Amino acid sequence: MALRTIRTEGDEVLTKKCRMVTEMTPRLRELVQDMLDTMYDASGVGLAAPQVGVLRRIVVIDVGDGPLVLVNPEIVEQSGEQTGEEGCLSVPGMSGVVTRPQHVKVRAQNEDMETVEYEGDDLLARAFCHELDHLEGRMYTSLVEGELHEVTYSEEEDDADE
Repeated sequence: MALRTIRTEGDEVLTKKCRMVTEMTPRLRELVQDMLDTMYDASGVGLAAPQVGVLRRIVVIDVGDGPLVLVNPEIVEQSGEQTGEEGCLSVPGMSGVVTRPQHVKVRAQNEDMETVEYEGDDLLARAFCHELDHLEGRMYTSLVEGELHEVTYSEEEDDADE
């Protein structure tokens, strides 16, 4: 497939709400594959369609357990709290401290438009929340406690271990 350009903070598309997907067309299947390729190429753990300029409710996530494709996702349960460093492919080289739920359950559709549910803790819960925020036109930078700071090499190593 193809690598797509990741939009960065300041791009108007990142502030817009996404439209629901009513059917999985060949073009949207290609988008999903391109998003996965783009996410892996950028060493990310998640990517939302608006980050590649498409205002559709599609997210891809892989925290190391294999790729998840979420179409029209919604959070149906959340509990607990975790506070930690968070970054974003649309804000390259920067991170900040964000508080998110410790446990999250999402309901979505897969690439075949079948209903699926996933539950996650820790990094997966954080990724669910972060990527679903993109679908609403919200950036994690609005949730940062304190200041954004440049990612240092040791933080990148720590993030890779999660």
